[in-house]
Amino acid sequence: MNDQVKVAAIAQKSDAADQGLLGIIGAVMLGAVLLFSAGFAQATVMHDSSHDMRHAMAFPCH
Repeated sequence: MNDQVKVAAIAQKSDAADQGLLGIIGAVMLGAVLLFSAGFAQATVMHDSSHDMRHAMAFPCH
């Protein structure tokens, strides 16, 4: 019975590490997409989309 508890505790630790790694990979991929896609868009398009997003989040921008 004690062996099963130890195995379950070890499995939970590896799941937490996997979730952290998944978050890091996701952040890097999102950053790369934002970095490289912004280079192909016109400045007015990027400004308008960020301006609309600020309004959608009820963030005052004027």
